Amino acid sequence: MSEQRYGPVTFGIKTTPQHVPYEAIARVWQEADDLPEIADAWLWDHLMPVAGPEDGPVLEGWTLLAALAARTRRLRLGLLVTSNRIRPPAVLGKIATTVDVISGGRLVMGLGVGGTVQPPGTAGIAGANPAVAEYAAYGLDLVPPAEGIARLAETIAVLRGMWTQDVFDFRGEHYALTGNRNFPKPVQRPGPPLLIGGWGTRTLRLVAEEADIWNIPGPPHHSPEHVTERMRVLDGHCAAVGRDPRTLVRSVQYLVSHDEPAADRKAVAELVTAGFTHIVLGLRGPYPPHAARRLVDEIITPVRDMTGALGRHGTR
Repeated sequence: MSEQRYGPVTFGIKTTPQHVPYEAIARVWQEADDLPEIADAWLWDHLMPVAGPEDGPVLEGWTLLAALAARTRRLRLGLLVTSNRIRPPAVLGKIATTVDVISGGRLVMGLGVGGTVQPPGTAGIAGANPAVAEYAAYGLDLVPPAEGIARLAETIAVLRGMWTQDVFDFRGEHYALTGNRNFPKPVQRPGPPLLIGGWGTRTLRLVAEEADIWNIPGPPHHSPEHVTERMRVLDGHCAAVGRDPRTLVRSVQYLVSHDEPAADRKAVAELVTAGFTHIVLGLRGPYPPHAARRLVDEIITPVRDMTGALGRHGTR
């Protein structure tokens, strides 16, 4: 049985910046920028590879995002998702403000709890928690999940305060600011829309309370059954906090195969039918020629025809 779908379905593209050069990523983004069927483009926030050779190249997410913001004109953009454990909240707020200014107001503020103490198999990635080696290599601490969620809630309060107030003080359990001044303000007022990524029950409560957009990794990391069950949990949180679920965009990531478009179309159509209104199509590297155009021709347009999911521009 299909879930209720709120609003039109939009599509994004994600280029994971591991084992690929900058110019290859820029090529995909600039091609996508000319395709109105693709609404947004995304990076990630890791400092070392999580798959493939351990000594492979990885570009830092926010620095790369600023460069791509300057080389595009239309796409909304962001990180799926920013690790809340890597940068202090006010520093992150200044970085995000700068990217929103550079992009002319196109930033989506993607946030997640970041590295926490988790068992093997975290996020659907086989083997040890990849955050252990990454955080040790960069001098970062893993924290218990409950602390990670509490820190994320404080970061959201810091971002909103420094984006809207001329002089901002904050004192929480984990962070404190005195006399913060953040000028210029973001182009988007009162600030960029907030996307929270995650699937844990406590994280979904924070999504219901604070987010404009919810994102969860779908296949191959999480099954369609799992992500739809998590959607139902989120609906329960919305009811508990008195929020209209129609005010929350439901976003899911799907990693495309490049060589099995029929299977990709079927999987994406199932996610749309389940109730997701934003589908981020992740590209595996190396990117084939005209990767963005192929996504439009082989997945986005056929899926809209299959499901009747109208896009933002009224096209199928």
